[in-house]
Amino acid sequence: MQTTDRVRRVVILGGGTAGWMTAAALSRSFGTTVAITLLESDTIGTVGVGEATIPTIHWFNELVGIDEAEFLRATKATFKLGIEFVDWTAPGHRYFHPFGQFGATLPGVAFHHRWLKAQAEGLDVSLPALSLATQLAAQGRFAKPIGDARSILSTLGYAYHFDAGLYAAFLRQRSEAAGVTRIEGTLRHVERDRETGFVTSLMTERGERIGGDLFIDCSGFRALLIAGQMGEGYDDWSHWLPCDRAVAVPCARVAATTPFTRSTARAAGWQWRIPLQHRTGNGYVYASRHLSDDEAAATLLTNLDGEPLAEPRFLRFTAGTRRRPWRGNVVAIGLSAGFLEPLESTSIHLIQSGITKLLTLFPDRDCDPALADRFNTVFARDMDGIRDFLILHYHATSGRSEPLWTQCRTMALPETLVLREEQYRRSGRLILDTDELFRDASWLAVLNGQGIVAQGYNPLADAIDSATNRAQVRQIADIVARAAPTLPMHDAALAAMIGPA
Repeated sequence: MQTTDRVRRVVILGGGTAGWMTAAALSRSFGTTVAITLLESDTIGTVGVGEATIPTIHWFNELVGIDEAEFLRATKATFKLGIEFVDWTAPGHRYFHPFGQFGATLPGVAFHHRWLKAQAEGLDVSLPALSLATQLAAQGRFAKPIGDARSILSTLGYAYHFDAGLYAAFLRQRSEAAGVTRIEGTLRHVERDRETGFVTSLMTERGERIGGDLFIDCSGFRALLIAGQMGEGYDDWSHWLPCDRAVAVPCARVAATTPFTRSTARAAGWQWRIPLQHRTGNGYVYASRHLSDDEAAATLLTNLDGEPLAEPRFLRFTAGTRRRPWRGNVVAIGLSAGFLEPLESTSIHLIQSGITKLLTLFPDRDCDPALADRFNTVFARDMDGIRDFLILHYHATSGRSEPLWTQCRTMALPETLVLREEQYRRSGRLILDTDELFRDASWLAVLNGQGIVAQGYNPLADAIDSATNRAQVRQIADIVARAAPTLPMHDAALAAMIGPA
């Protein structure tokens, strides 16, 4: 087999989380067969997206060969069982989006149809009572899932909160040890092949020339290669997701760690709270049309748990995507490919999703356009699905009268979301494609949490004797209630893995 046309040199423009995740994954996957060079500048700040993650982070850490205890220590990480949403449906209301599953895997129809049938027949068991992750989070406890399907612990899922800057530094150290070359500098000029339009090299301000076969654009919102050179445009989704600013402030950590991210709805957006070992991350994502930067900062500073540790830091963005993040021999990964606000902690997932797709479709030097087309198609599916899931949170509100929320409640929705909601209301069915990021439990948690109630359930559930079904649903709720208090508090579980702070 001929290998002369293989990609031998990969150049990554930009460091930060996206750049160093890409470098770590490529160096681990290709070893010394591909030379990897990363150009970044200490003078250019990084956004530092993603202090909170979702369970797909485990796949990436395993791919790169990261030991969990080492990772927890290096990034000041804590465990995350899900996201609590406060005041979203209406002021004073809260619900929890847990990782893992509701109920247990039983023969026949999906468990949530059993629950819907039992509810229709008078059983008073709430959805949160059927989630061990939800109950552990409420009690400040944590446990890792186990593989034995007979144990209620098998229904758990978890992710992490971590310091994004420390994570990038951790990956940089591993990448450089694996042979990745880092060049300190800023981009001055891009050289391209006149015939193919492919990028051939990057020139730095100091005159260094970095040649390559494949170029990865991790330059953040600036999108210096995919937009600046390849001319790829941007689909603006701000008519569905109108928040276009964020202000962030870390504060001193207080009390025991809550093993979940909290999202609290505010007048013009929402506030995040992310507990780490050494501090708590906070931010206010808001719509500038409805709130000034000064007002946003004041609101955030008024609603901190502890003393602020830095001055407020502002970020501007436009929700949306690039429909062709792979063009020619340039692949955009991270913010250069698109941006969706961190409401469901998807920023780092989208980085690793891009990396996964690139590894699966990794090209030869000719960068077969069919591979790029496939990459762009599946990436678009990812973005569209997450977009719809985020929009669901915004429009399904009933008790908020501020202009932003009125706008979101009355706006026209993507047809894909309309059809999904209508199907759930009618039949309790969650119509999901096999490769969608958010699975049944996630949609179920948010639909019910936001007050969208199913009027029916799968007729297959009627094949189960009603009394038996009610008894089984009740039994699982009882098992969850008995199990939760026996499991360790979060900080004890963390200390057991990494040793005392």
